Amino acid sequence: MPVGKRKQSSAVFYALLTFVALFVAATTVAVIYYVKAEKYRTEAARLQTDMSELANPQEWGNRGKIVGTKQSRKTYLGTMVDYLDKTVALVIGGPVEPTSAEVKVGTAVRDVNEAIKLVQQDIAEALDPNTTGLISIAQKLKAKLDTTIDEKAAVTKEYQDLQSTFDAAKQEQGKMEQNLRAERDKDHQDVMDITGKYGDLQRLMEKTADERAQTLMAQLQQERDNLKNVNDQLLKTNAELAMTQDRMRRALEELEKINPPPQREALAYQPDGKVVLVDEQAGVVHLSIGTASRAYRGLTFSVYDRNAPIPKDGKGKAEIEIFSLERNISTARIVRWEKRNPIAQDDIVANLVWDSDRDNVFVVAGEFDLNGDGSIEFDSVNKIRALIEKWGGSVADNVSAETDFVVLGQAPLVPREPTFQDLEVDPMAKEKHQAALQRLNRYKEVQNRAEALRIPIFKYDRFLYFIGYSAQANEPGAF
Repeated sequence: MPVGKRKQSSAVFYALLTFVALFVAATTVAVIYYVKAEKYRTEAARLQTDMSELANPQEWGNRGKIVGTKQSRKTYLGTMVDYLDKTVALVIGGPVEPTSAEVKVGTAVRDVNEAIKLVQQDIAEALDPNTTGLISIAQKLKAKLDTTIDEKAAVTKEYQDLQSTFDAAKQEQGKMEQNLRAERDKDHQDVMDITGKYGDLQRLMEKTADERAQTLMAQLQQERDNLKNVNDQLLKTNAELAMTQDRMRRALEELEKINPPPQREALAYQPDGKVVLVDEQAGVVHLSIGTASRAYRGLTFSVYDRNAPIPKDGKGKAEIEIFSLERNISTARIVRWEKRNPIAQDDIVANLVWDSDRDNVFVVAGEFDLNGDGSIEFDSVNKIRALIEKWGGSVADNVSAETDFVVLGQAPLVPREPTFQDLEVDPMAKEKHQAALQRLNRYKEVQNRAEALRIPIFKYDRFLYFIGYSAQANEPGAF
């Protein structure tokens, strides 16, 4: 082959080979770009579908108006979620759990519906959960609260006015009672004076001559008439005093209807401590009170079952007396107990007089048989007063609103009014009669005022049970 033709054939061959290679490369690149384009187109279609589910073109165009200001470093959807969380938190309060918007809104709707059910009765109005908002409910509750506050203020003012009226009436009542007592004492003194004059006249009649007997008898009759007038006046004064006390009682009843008084006898049924340990062999118990509670040696208690209330008669299952103390615990000997119902751990103890944080006020009246021998002790009232003061209580002379308890003995016996023959045998018979009458009057006055003021009254035996002293009362030196 000629040289020129061989070179031409090689060039054609290389050109053809280059063309084929470029064609293959172009085809490969085209296929790759086609595959990529199809992938991008598919992804674009999916994104368009997701975008359509998130918002339509109109909503997307108005996303700023719908969502509001987009928060920094957050999408519009994230911003809307934050706004939703704040709204839900405002409705239900507290942090919002990281759940779906459906769950959050459902929780808020449920809580709102429950709140509406709770306030419907207070508002006295049927509320539709679909149309009633929390602000509307809050406004109605605020109006209800304002009305209640105004009503309470009106009732409080009415009570204060009534209290002021009652205080004024009570003060006037006290003045009236004081005046009546003074007048009664004066009348009583007049009676005593007239009685003395009557005695003098009687003795004078016995000593004078017969010719003066008729004149003296007339004078005696005059004195008797004067005595009758004084007695009538005294009866009138007592009647006025009774009427005044009755008005006071009715006023107290009216006051109790408005402001019921506390159950004052409930103080007697409050335990003062409990048994923490029992040593039957040693005959002692350990109590949950000590010097920090103002306890002291010689203090007595009644013991009651831990699972039962204190009985009305105050009689406990046992009686104990403290003989050793520490700050928060004490040891007491068992003075009296029942084998069929022994003292157990956690049983309660109580003493009517003693209290760890207050001083109870007592009034004592009447006559008492302290040792049970059937005879009245001459100074029994003073001995009981001393016993109460020894255990930390205080004793007042008269019953008042500050009195906590009244201890009543037997009503004083008043002997018959002495005759002239009795006075000859015992010149002090008249004074003894008057003293007994005064004791009886005070006894009745204490009893009546205690009943009028609803103050608990304790007879002697019940009083001993409530202070855990019935077993020791009959022992020598108990008072």
